[in-house]
Amino acid sequence: MNQIRIEWVSEDDLQIVMSLIRELAAYENLSHEVTASEVDLRRALFSDPPVAEALIARVEDEAVGFALFFHNFSTFLGRRGLYLEDLFVKPESRGKGYGRRLLIEIARIAVERGCGRMEWSVLNWNELAKKAYRRVGARPLDDWTVWRLAGKDLEILAGSD
Repeated sequence: MNQIRIEWVSEDDLQIVMSLIRELAAYENLSHEVTASEVDLRRALFSDPPVAEALIARVEDEAVGFALFFHNFSTFLGRRGLYLEDLFVKPESRGKGYGRRLLIEIARIAVERGCGRMEWSVLNWNELAKKAYRRVGARPLDDWTVWRLAGKDLEILAGSD
């Protein structure tokens, strides 16, 4: 098996990461929601302090996946956590442990930084991902529902009195 390398995303990787984001969106049937650009990613990942962080998985010189995450905070734990926004491995590279290696590296980062937990969302239909996450010990929070306010509705509420 080829050796995988997990590396921090550099500014030189932004085009590759955008391509992986587009592949992820296509896989999730959400391509119409991608409005991010390389400029947006550069601003988020390389500002001071960064808004988000990202890792890239490579086999030889080919990018096979990525993970993007940021910190949140738990009032119940009184500690920050790590929220995994996206983890994606190219379809032709799945089943080789690359996603697991990305998860392991993110878990190490969370533990090193004193995070109380790591969380993420999974589309209900994505059984492959749910099976993989269960194998590493993650459990769904069936008693919680994710809510979202975005776009025009966000602007309307922000303009309310």
